[in-house]
Amino acid sequence: MSTEQHHAIIRSPSGEDLEDLQALARRTIDACYRSFLGDEGVDWFIGSGASDAHVKNHLERGGVHCLVGQEGRIIGFTILEGPTIDLMMIDPDHQRRGLGRLLLRHAEAALLARYSTIRLESFADNAAANSFYEACGWLHGDRLSGEGPAKVEYIKSGKND
Repeated sequence: MSTEQHHAIIRSPSGEDLEDLQALARRTIDACYRSFLGDEGVDWFIGSGASDAHVKNHLERGGVHCLVGQEGRIIGFTILEGPTIDLMMIDPDHQRRGLGRLLLRHAEAALLARYSTIRLESFADNAAANSFYEACGWLHGDRLSGEGPAKVEYIKSGKND
């Protein structure tokens, strides 16, 4: 376990965390999504306010879990909805340090305590995220249809299945 993992905690957010969560989502999208969404797609998504609205909506409804670093700053978060990890983000400055795995394990445990099979969606062309999920034991499911960039589903089942 890295020093950063050892000092990280996962907590529920407060209403005061909204701006930090929204800024983290925008930074992560800006730094990590350009390779598969393109500059125009990323700039539109951030500029449209869709990301900010999504985070705000879920913060108001619940299911958000914050990963807080040793300085007390939010460095990652997940949004859980039903049996789904709706969103998971780690600040680009803190990636590749085991924090994503820590946050994902927390989300899995929370969901598998209530559901026998859980799911998440990822952009089909997000090779880094998809490799990460597969390395964490998620099974590649169906390609999802819909508007916008292609997505794929990943599934994971509890030990009792």
